[in-house]
Amino acid sequence: MKKSKTSASELTLPEKAELLYGDGYWRFHGVERLGLPKVRVSDGPFGLHKVGDDVTGEIKSTCYPSPALLACSFDEKVLENIGRSIARECREENVDILLAPGVNIKRNPLCGRNFEYYSEDPLLSGKMGAAFIRGVQSMGVGTSLKHYACNSQEYFRMVNDSIVDERA
Repeated sequence: MKKSKTSASELTLPEKAELLYGDGYWRFHGVERLGLPKVRVSDGPFGLHKVGDDVTGEIKSTCYPSPALLACSFDEKVLENIGRSIARECREENVDILLAPGVNIKRNPLCGRNFEYYSEDPLLSGKMGAAFIRGVQSMGVGTSLKHYACNSQEYFRMVNDSIVDERA
């Protein structure tokens, strides 16, 4: 992704507003006049999950073991290598940012996303997630850390509000 030295003051109000929403499926607007490119994102974390431009099918990619299994290795180098491999596929498919990893800790066995998370241990989850990010970003692809706290239920998960007190 090309870096830009554009400041917010150079953007018009309509341009700023346009940057707040997507440009079709899995894309964000750019600002051509300022050299800000459009950004394409794609899901992860156990491989590139890219939907085709016409949204009728997925692009074939390598499927790696789930983060839950990879964390059992306790090997950060493995996660870095997988991150680099996924980033290579991102570059081949013109994906700028990989929506991964998920580092929420496993607090409930009923969480439908537990396979996307590394561990119930926050230290291990953090170390594995950081290693994955280092690998992806070393290839010039961005990452988007996600599901990092309190996303531990599936029932009404699209409308749930996780309220956590300050002590927790």
